[in-house]
Amino acid sequence: MSRIVYVNEDYLPEEEARVSVFDRGFVMADGVYEVVSVLDGKLIDFDGHQARLKRSLEALQIRNPLSDEDYLAAMRKLVEDNDITDGTIYLQVTRGNPGDRDFAFPPEDTQPTVVMFTQSKPGMADSPAAKTGWKIITTEDQRWARRDIKTVQLLFPSLAKMEAKAKGADDAWLVEDGKVTEGTSNNAYIVKNGTIITRELSSDILHGITRAAVLRFAREAQMKVEERSFTVAEAQDADEAFVTSASAFVMPIVAIDGAQIGDGKVGSVARRLREIYLDESRKAAI
Repeated sequence: MSRIVYVNEDYLPEEEARVSVFDRGFVMADGVYEVVSVLDGKLIDFDGHQARLKRSLEALQIRNPLSDEDYLAAMRKLVEDNDITDGTIYLQVTRGNPGDRDFAFPPEDTQPTVVMFTQSKPGMADSPAAKTGWKIITTEDQRWARRDIKTVQLLFPSLAKMEAKAKGADDAWLVEDGKVTEGTSNNAYIVKNGTIITRELSSDILHGITRAAVLRFAREAQMKVEERSFTVAEAQDADEAFVTSASAFVMPIVAIDGAQIGDGKVGSVARRLREIYLDESRKAAI
């Protein structure tokens, strides 16, 4: 059975889905996106992703064409139509089709383009990698300065991820002025002497929805959290390291640029945070 996707209020087999060649998401990367995880057929942290979607749209002056209720109904229908138990829903909103290519924004009444599709990932919460951990490399962060806006401008993170794969690693951490900003598609953390350390929120990093939830759960569990930047050397000397994202949840890191982190095994803090996050997120899923 063909996957059903959403394009501007229509539900179509993926082979029939079309977006104009003049759409600014295609010619200008003028759009934003969100990825919402699905566990046991329910949406994880929908409200958080909607809040960030609105923030991103406002930052780029793109009109939000749908209500929260509309997005929720569409996502639930896609989950049902595609028989998704575990997986993700990709949502993208662009400035739309102005009818031709121009650097200037189109008229205000131009209809934004909304696309959604599912990705089935059975057993996503039981990823074998969570038991062994990732190995990562570091590379210079050469992205634009507004990383807090979740735009579709993902070429550099893609290049960094491919650099990591070419070096036999799982992912890359991006580094600016000697300090780690974040991963290619995740927020970065280290643990030292029981303290969880992660870069403070600013325009330098994405304001991760999973990040917010994990830090809240950590504090509720009486874990010490320190929000500040850290160097690569500090990360290599840490007791543990991990990343968080909507699809990886909490993923341990066991090596950075070939240097073993701690004893080279998944640490107790990352393991516990993953357990808490999955348990609490399942309880709150809608």
